[in-house]
Amino acid sequence: MNADELRSAQTPLKEHYRQVPESALLTLHAEGRIGDGISCKIETGKALVSAGLHPATGGNGLAACSGDMLLEALVACAGVTLNAVATALGIELRDAWLRAEGDLDFRGTLGLSKEVAVGFQNIRLRVTLDTDASEEQVATLLRLTERYCVVFQTLANPPGLELSHRRSTE
Repeated sequence: MNADELRSAQTPLKEHYRQVPESALLTLHAEGRIGDGISCKIETGKALVSAGLHPATGGNGLAACSGDMLLEALVACAGVTLNAVATALGIELRDAWLRAEGDLDFRGTLGLSKEVAVGFQNIRLRVTLDTDASEEQVATLLRLTERYCVVFQTLANPPGLELSHRRSTE
């Protein structure tokens, strides 16, 4: 996709969202169901993913780990955003590699220490670019990627979060 094709795809959407702002608010969803052993089967819309315990918490390593999936979502979103921004700005990327790393102290999730947080303590997103773009262009590319990457911004500015339940009638 080139810049003109990207603009062509996005212009009608942007115009519609300007005219009918409430149409831009969509509720995305993910669904899963507990599986065999200690696992949860996640329906991605593209494939079924079986998530389980990380080996550091007793898992066998055969199922996807939700912590890894969070980092993978960050890499996927940042990669798509980086590519779209580069395309829109006319910056040629011969290649780009993205790596997300997260520090997680498993004593928290295993309930061994109330002083240790449950969840990632730090997350780093590293980008390596193969491009002839100037340092100024690269700085703009990275600034806009950070600004428009949904997962990056969600992690940087956490939304309200709630847990609720209902009983099955099955």
